[in-house]
Amino acid sequence: MFARRLRIERIDSAGAAHPCPIRWIDSFAMRNFTNDAIFDDTLPIADGLLEAGYRVPLDRLEAGMQDWFRRKNYIGPEERICVSEPA
Repeated sequence: MFARRLRIERIDSAGAAHPCPIRWIDSFAMRNFTNDAIFDDTLPIADGLLEAGYRVPLDRLEAGMQDWFRRKNYIGPEERICVSEPA
C-alpha cells in the first residue's frame, strides 16, 4: 500500500527548499475532511517524508497540502509546497 516514499518540502520566497515538519504532514494526513479517499493511502514518516500508495496523484497531493498548509498558516502566500518522488 505505501509503496512510494515522497519528499515534502516548503519552498521559501528565496527559492530555498526546507523539509516540512512531520507535524504539518501529519496534520494533513490525519484530517478526514477532504472527502477524497485517495489521500487515505498516505503515511507520514519523518520531517519532509511521506509514504504513499501508487494511486495517490502527486499533483493533487501537492495542491491539497499547499491549500491546507496555507489555511493553517504554516506557509505564507509567497511560499509553496513541492512534493517529489526521489530517484
